[in-house]
Amino acid sequence: MQTSNLRANQGTMNDLTRLIKLGNTQLENHFDKILRGETPRSLEPLHYITKDKPFPVLSQDKIARLGLIYSHVAGNYANGFDSSVAKIYADIRGPYLSASLANLAAASVNTAKKKNPGDIYQAGANGIGTYTQAMEGIFIAEYDNICSIFTREDWGPILQATCQAAVTELARTLRELNTHIKSHLTTDCYMAYEVTEIISGLSNNLDKRTGELKGSLSAALKPVRETAKSSLAELLEETKRKIGNLQTLPTDGAASPIVAETMQRLNSMVEFLRPISSIMISLGDGGWKPGAAANGRTTEGIPSLASFDVGADGKDLFAKYCLDTIEVLLSSLDQKARVLLRSKSLLGVFLANSVVVIDHTIRSSELGPLLDGRLDSLDQWRKKATVMYTDICRDISVYLFDTIHTNRTKRPTSGHADSADSASVVKGLNSKDKDKIKEKFTQFNNAFDDMVGKHKSYSMDREVRAMFGQDIRQKLQPLYERFWDRYHEIDKGKGKYVKYDKQSIAGVFMSLAT
Repeated sequence: MQTSNLRANQGTMNDLTRLIKLGNTQLENHFDKILRGETPRSLEPLHYITKDKPFPVLSQDKIARLGLIYSHVAGNYANGFDSSVAKIYADIRGPYLSASLANLAAASVNTAKKKNPGDIYQAGANGIGTYTQAMEGIFIAEYDNICSIFTREDWGPILQATCQAAVTELARTLRELNTHIKSHLTTDCYMAYEVTEIISGLSNNLDKRTGELKGSLSAALKPVRETAKSSLAELLEETKRKIGNLQTLPTDGAASPIVAETMQRLNSMVEFLRPISSIMISLGDGGWKPGAAANGRTTEGIPSLASFDVGADGKDLFAKYCLDTIEVLLSSLDQKARVLLRSKSLLGVFLANSVVVIDHTIRSSELGPLLDGRLDSLDQWRKKATVMYTDICRDISVYLFDTIHTNRTKRPTSGHADSADSASVVKGLNSKDKDKIKEKFTQFNNAFDDMVGKHKSYSMDREVRAMFGQDIRQKLQPLYERFWDRYHEIDKGKGKYVKYDKQSIAGVFMSLAT
């Protein structure tokens, strides 16, 4: 009939085309009617999540009818997913998916706001986990519907079209969360790590089941993932900035609150070690340092599930990040304290107290196993603090050295002279030398008492006090005992110049360490 030029045949063809078109329209309308009748405006996802029930699918009877209609209509199209019924399906089921997930999307944004903005974000505090759990369940149920109605080559495109609006809403939700995280980075950076892991898990689960949506979900996650990556360097810089902006430090040498805050941040990161390890592996060793180029693996797409396994590499990189953070913290505090505290002994107390806070936090938390055997740098800072604090001993020890020559043929052995020896030594001194010895005792007493008074006035952790007290005793006690052995008879036991005997000064030295 198509090759004939007869007008009658042409008219018949036109009539037949109109009939086919009318039939298809009626089939499409029937498809629309059946599907709308089976599709509620929305459902309550929590009902299915809390009861661990699968999300509902279309009834088998309706699926059979819808599939039959599709098989008739799709033949008119080169690709079934371009057919009118495929569009009808996405237009009806898409809003149902979006409406069902809308409340959970809003809850994810609302739960990002804490009563106390200064509180550290806690794992699971945000509703994103429930939101994505519902999304996974309802998307998989929808995929089952699509597989039952449409032919295999059409499954992917129709699923993409049906879920597009819901994924777009997810992307908007993640952008809002990202804005919040960036505004509260020091307390809520952990949310970025958690969201990265959760959305990556959603993407991998859906990809494994459907082979679709990975690209869309990767694009939705990208802002949060980039914030999570950049946060590691930004937190280091924020530590420097905070310390640089300090106007005062404790005048008694106590540790600054920023030490505990920084260590709390590192300790909180352990709870998110899986996503953080994945991020660090993508950045490469040292990639979190300001200006460092990422020399690790590319992360343009969604990380695989395997990348969230915390292996040796992930733990090692996290340990290095912790050590870098501690070094930045102590170096910045050292620099600031040199300006604000000035006194070497006070600076030593301040640094030693800071080291103790760091060490105690590590050993009493989950940071301990991760940093075990890696804390040599803390020992170096302890030594540095001790040298600063006990620098005063060098000035005091000057009073315990003598260059006095006696007219005795034999000097008493240092540290073993008795009273008779001291009396002999003093007897052999001329008046000028005796005055020098008296002055040295007086100067020592004044300097020593001043040091002891300051030592007791400083706020020291018990460990710091013991460390400094022991070091002072080792430096000064032998020198004093030698000097006392030789010259204590200078005031014949009256105590005018020789304030401390060996027993009494030993007690003072012991008290410095307790």
